Amino acid sequence: MLFTLITLRGLSDGTVDRTFRRWQVVRPKPGSRFTTKIGLVEVTKIEKVAEEKLTPTDAKRSGFADLAALIKWTRAKGEGDLYRIRIRLAGPDPRIALRQQDQLEPDDRATLDTKLGRMDRAADQPWTRPTLELIQRRPAVVSTDLAAELGLPRPDFKIRVRRLKALGLTESLEVGYRLSPRGEAYLRD
Repeated sequence: MLFTLITLRGLSDGTVDRTFRRWQVVRPKPGSRFTTKIGLVEVTKIEKVAEEKLTPTDAKRSGFADLAALIKWTRAKGEGDLYRIRIRLAGPDPRIALRQQDQLEPDDRATLDTKLGRMDRAADQPWTRPTLELIQRRPAVVSTDLAAELGLPRPDFKIRVRRLKALGLTESLEVGYRLSPRGEAYLRD
């Protein structure tokens, strides 16, 4: 589930506690958690709502200036029934602590080897180590250039880097990426 910057800012400062989506199939459920720039966002409640039942409070508590702005936004976002999703900030991004681990225990290395090996086997050719080595060699380089060097479309490259980031191996910068201390330790050992 993607969240707007307005939603994330509002969650951080306590002014937002809900968002709205149109779905034909509801996949998240109460208790679902999503890792975002500001930390873990947890879904606490999902309820179908008719557009005419939206309130000014819904608009305010979802980060919109007024009810008209909320309605306009919901009409432009997807197909299906409209849902009110109650959300809360559930804690810090666990990847931050993970990527600071610069000493890998044998079990940590084995787990990473298994996960990266699975990613490599699922692709047409191994990509995890070449991608980590490229980011190590060329930190803070725009993703378009890195993707071209690996012969990949930029969106595919970015998806792969996100998977490495989820393991705590890379960090996003204003431009490009760098290896985290955990990523450096993985390549070093």
